[in-house]
This record gives sequence, C-alpha cells and structure tokens, in this order.
Amino acid sequence: MKKLLFVAFAFLFVVGTSQAQEYKKILKKASKAIGKYNVSPADNADKLSEAIALINQAFETEEAKGSAKAWATKGKIYTEIAAAELTAKLTGGPDMATPDAATIALEAFSKTMMLDPGKGEKKDALRGLEELENHLNNSGAIAYEKRDYVGSFANFDGSLKARQILLDNGEKSRLDAQEGLYDAQVFTSAMTGYYAKNYDGCLPYLEELFQNGSNEAAVYEALYAIKTEQGDENSVTYLEEGRKRFPDDTGLLFSEINHYLKAGRLEELTGKLKKAIEAEPDNATVYATLGNVYDQLCSKEREAGNAEKSEEYFGLARDYFNQTIEKDPKNFDAHYSLGAQYYNKAADMTAGLNELSNDYSAAGTKKYNAAKAEMDSMFDKALPFFKKAEMLSEENGTPDYNTLIALKEIYARKNDLETSAIYKAKIEALNK
Repeated sequence: MKKLLFVAFAFLFVVGTSQAQEYKKILKKASKAIGKYNVSPADNADKLSEAIALINQAFETEEAKGSAKAWATKGKIYTEIAAAELTAKLTGGPDMATPDAATIALEAFSKTMMLDPGKGEKKDALRGLEELENHLNNSGAIAYEKRDYVGSFANFDGSLKARQILLDNGEKSRLDAQEGLYDAQVFTSAMTGYYAKNYDGCLPYLEELFQNGSNEAAVYEALYAIKTEQGDENSVTYLEEGRKRFPDDTGLLFSEINHYLKAGRLEELTGKLKKAIEAEPDNATVYATLGNVYDQLCSKEREAGNAEKSEEYFGLARDYFNQTIEKDPKNFDAHYSLGAQYYNKAADMTAGLNELSNDYSAAGTKKYNAAKAEMDSMFDKALPFFKKAEMLSEENGTPDYNTLIALKEIYARKNDLETSAIYKAKIEALNK
C-alpha cells in the first residue's frame, strides 16, 4: 500500500513538473511572437494576436501566475497592443478594440516588481513602465472624450501609479520632466475619479491638491460635495476656503446657495442669489430659487405675526416668479408657486372669515362679504397659474398631484361642483 502511494505522489510530481515546463515553452513562443512583431509591426500583425493567445494560455497555469518573467512578458505584449491601437486611433483609425490594454500592462508590470524579479525581468518591467506612461495618459484622454469616466480614471490613475513605481526604483518619470506636469495629472485623475463617483480613488488626490493650495476651484467644490455625501460635519470648510479663494466662481457659488438652502439660512441667501443672477442673468432657475426663498420668508413672517414684512416678501416672491416665467415661459415651478402664493393667502383668510360669519349685524355682514370677496379674488388669481401648471405637467408626461388638488378645491369653492368632480376623478386615477 505504501509503495502504491509513493508511486502516485511521484506521478503527480512528474505531471506538475511537466506543466511547469509546458508553460515556459508557451512563454518562449509568446516572447518570440512579440519579438517578430516588433521587428515589423505592419508585416507581422498576426504575431501580436498569436502572442496574446499564447500569453493567455500560459496564464491558465498557476506556475505562470507566480512567475515574474511571465508577468513581464504579459506586460510587454499588452504594451504593444496599447501602442498599436492608440497609433491607429490617433491617426484617424477605429476605436480601440482593447481600451484597457494599458491598464492590463500596468498590472502585469506591477506584479513583476512584486515577485522578486531577476535583473532582466526588473529591467523589462521598468522600461515597459516608462513607455506605458504615455499610453496610459493617451488612453485616459480618449476615454474622457467618450465620457467614459471610469475608464478615464483607471488610466490617469494608472499613470500616477506607474510614476511611483519608477521613482521607487530610482528611475525618472515623464511627469517630472516638466514643471507642473505632475500636478496637472493629479488634478485630471482627481476630477475623472470624481465624475466616475470613485470617491475612494480620487479623494487622496483631491486632498493632496487642497493641501498644496490648488488654484482649481473644482477641487474645493468636489471635496465639499464628497465630504457632504459622506456625512462629514466639516465639509463646509472646503466650500468656505473655495469661496474665499474664488469669489467669482459660479460652481462654488451655487454649491454655497444649496448649502444655505439645506441649512435654512434664508436671510443670508437673498444676497448670494442676487449675485448668482448677476453672474448668470439668463438662468431661470436662479430667479425661481430666489422667489422660493422670499416665499419661505413670507410664510415665516406671517407665522410670526409680522403682516407688513410678510406682505413685502410676498411681493418680492411674486416678482421673481414672474421674472422666471419671462426667462422660461414653460417653467412649471414658477407657475405652480405663483398659484400657491395666492391660494395660501386665500386659505389664511378662512379663519377670519369664519369669525365674521358669527356676526349677523348689518356691519358684520358687510365685513363678511368684503372679506369673502377678497378671499375669492385670491382664489381667482391662483386659478390661471394652476391651470398653466397642470398643462405643463401633462406635457411632461404626468399631471402634478398637488396641482390637481388645488384645482379641485378652487372649483369647489366657486360652487362649480361638476369641474371639481372632474379633478377629483383625475386625483383618484393617479392614486390607483
């Protein structure tokens, strides 16, 4: 029995050795194929395809995955793929068939350096990384043009990783050949990572730029946005620093406006929104936002019993909503908000009207009729804005629920029960 087991183990060892020898043969064939391709790429295009097939076959074995030489060979092959496809693309040819070739090559050379390579493999990996820096940058630029921010970041980030490996091994990087080139690459990597929503990947770059006092407003805006989304209570410090350094940047201005809106700091917002209107006089959204701020201030003063101030804000809100409509006649929010202004004002009168209804004297009746006429006029003023809002919402695909409720109530108050019933049916249809 023991003898049989020994024979079995011996057999396994022979098979393992055979597989190791086989992968080395495949690797040699792949190296020869890529060598022939390099001699004359135009005449030996088939050799590149042969090299790819061979290297993929070699990496089906575990031995290849642990071999620095195998990874270095894979790196060289995919570097050639990147070079060939980029050359074709940049000279008016087709899109890259292997857009991740440069990042695959980077991974291969990185693995080479991690596996205690021999002198030859180390030299191949470092020379390959020097060549690869350009390919990664160009691949990133092509992906960015196609708005493939995930692919763009992978390549730009890869170029910075390639640089670091070179520096760690006493070699030079193209990113250090010219002043400002490295900082520009960090910024590009940071922003493509931000657009790709790869926050873990881009945050170190953004923070590096921030610590170095970046002159790019987008850095501060992106840091504020990411930190806010992550629930960092100190996120506003990035926004404040950005606003201090770039007071005229509209991106930071609008981020600040949104921050103040969320925080409910309404009084401080009006000046900032007016500044935003100066910066973008044709942006209807800013007018509508300022109208909403004044509308909220109107409600706040009304609840506090400050009728005069409330009326002042009511007029300002109405003015900015009307300006919104001048800029954008199909702005649903402005039409709805104007209707809601008059509707809410009428609704506020109902309590006083109920009190007057208890006074049956001639004077009391006169006051009641006057108050009711004023209330009805407010509902009448609200009606055309809600009708327009209804039409706009239907044009956008779905009738607005709150608009339908307002219209149902207005027609009911006007004793037009038939029309009110129509809106009731529309509301029920939406609820199904």
